[in-house]
Amino acid sequence: MKKFAPMFVLSAGTLWGVMGVFVRKLGTYGFSPLQIACLRILFGAVLFLLITAIFRRDLLKIQPRDVGLFLGMGLLSLLLFTVCYFTTISLASLSVAAILLYTSPIWVMLMSAVCFREKITRRKLLCAAMAFGGCVLVSGIGSAASLSPMVIVTGLLSAVGYGLYSIFGTFALRKYQPLTVTTYAFLFGAAGALLLCNPAQIARVICESGQPGRLVLLITVTAFVTAVLPYLLYTVGLSRMRASAAAIMASIEPVVATTAGALVFGEALTVPAFAGIALVLGAIVVLNAKT
Repeated sequence: MKKFAPMFVLSAGTLWGVMGVFVRKLGTYGFSPLQIACLRILFGAVLFLLITAIFRRDLLKIQPRDVGLFLGMGLLSLLLFTVCYFTTISLASLSVAAILLYTSPIWVMLMSAVCFREKITRRKLLCAAMAFGGCVLVSGIGSAASLSPMVIVTGLLSAVGYGLYSIFGTFALRKYQPLTVTTYAFLFGAAGALLLCNPAQIARVICESGQPGRLVLLITVTAFVTAVLPYLLYTVGLSRMRASAAAIMASIEPVVATTAGALVFGEALTVPAFAGIALVLGAIVVLNAKT
C-alpha cells in the first residue's frame, strides 16, 4: 500500500481539480458559493454515513475521548477551509484565492515539524517552493489589487484549514481506519455547515428549480466526485505517507482545474500556465525521486 500512497493523493487532487465544473453548474441554479460549499459537506456526510453503515458498520465505533479530534477535523479543518476559501472567492478573484490556498504545503511542513518532528529537508523546501510557484503561475498573475486585508486573512485561513486536515488526519489514522476518519470529519463538518447555509433557502432553491429530482442528483454526484471520493483517497494516501509530502502532491489540483477549464469551458492556456504546470509536476517528481 505504501508505494501506491502517492497515486491515491494524486487521484484526490485530480478529483478536487474538477470541482469548478460542478460549482459552475450548480451556480446556474441560483446557489451562492457558500451554499454550494456547505452542500458538498452536507451531502458528503450523508453519503459517508450510508456507505459506512451499509458496508462497514463496525467502523462507526469511536472512543468518546477522541470526539474532540474528529470535531477538530470537521470544524477547524473541513468547515474552516470551505467557508474561508469560498469567502475569498467572493471577495477576490479565483486566482488570488488559489494562490493563497496553496501556501498550505508550507503550513503543513511547519506544523508537521512541531507535531511529528518531521525534518524540514532541502528537498521538501524546494518542492514546496516549486509547487507554490507553479500554482501562482497556473492561477494567473497581476491580481495584487484584490489583496485587501480581509482577502489575505480569509485566504490564509483557508490554507491553514486545508492543511489541518493532514495534521488531524495523521493523529486520527494512528487509531482508526480511513473510512472512520473521513466519515466523522464530514459528520461534524456538516453539523457546523447547517448553522451557516440557511437550509430553508436551499430547500426553496431546489423546489423552485423546476427539476428538483435532477438538481438533487446533481448535488449528490457533486458531493461524491468532489468530496467523498477525493477525501477518502487522500486519507488512505495520508495513512501511508508523511503529511508534508501529501500536501505538496495535492498541489496537482490547480493544474487539473486549469486543464479542465480549457477543455470544458474553452479557457485559454497561457505560457505562464504551462510553466506553472511544469513546475508543479516537477515538484511531484522531485519529491518522489529516490535518493
